[in-house]
Amino acid sequence: MDFNDIQSAWDNDNNENVVLPNNLEKIQTANTPLDKIKKNLKKELIYQSLTVILCGFAPIIYHFPEKWLAPFYLLYSMFFAVCVYYLVKLYLFYKRLNNITLRTKDSLYETYFDVRLNMELYKTFTFALTPFVVLFLVGFTFYVASTTPGMKISDLSNTLMIAIFVIISVLILFMGLMAEWWVHFFYGKYAKEIRKVLDELKEE
Repeated sequence: MDFNDIQSAWDNDNNENVVLPNNLEKIQTANTPLDKIKKNLKKELIYQSLTVILCGFAPIIYHFPEKWLAPFYLLYSMFFAVCVYYLVKLYLFYKRLNNITLRTKDSLYETYFDVRLNMELYKTFTFALTPFVVLFLVGFTFYVASTTPGMKISDLSNTLMIAIFVIISVLILFMGLMAEWWVHFFYGKYAKEIRKVLDELKEE
């Protein structure tokens, strides 16, 4: 291969990953919001894992009668499996963030879309837990009613039952809104900072 062939191959090479020094500095400014995302995610993984484990001790804390243990742990086992599935996915995302080196626009794009994808995963996690929260609340309501002296489950009026289901419906809506706010506050605003860096690189 002569010099002309080498020059031609060099010219035809894909230069999208070649980053000029000033662009490199701009790309690396995305490390600050990325560090904040990693910090928040690490805290969440610890707190949520502990919360899931502690939920399993609810029958001991509230002194559930023996007849309530089997239904509770049947529901808890499904709740636990769903939590483990999503928490493992979020943990793997956290590990990827720790191994990222932002040196090219491509790596920044991949990181940004990974963050956005896992923000949606977090929301899905919250929505997946909603049915369990509802069932826990319904079960806890009936448990309180059955253990209150002089009260039987059959004594609950239709009006009270409707009120309970209205409260649960409002709670579901509240959980959805809280999930949106939570994701935006702890992750979304930092994802926007990364997007801003990408937009600035496009303009150059």
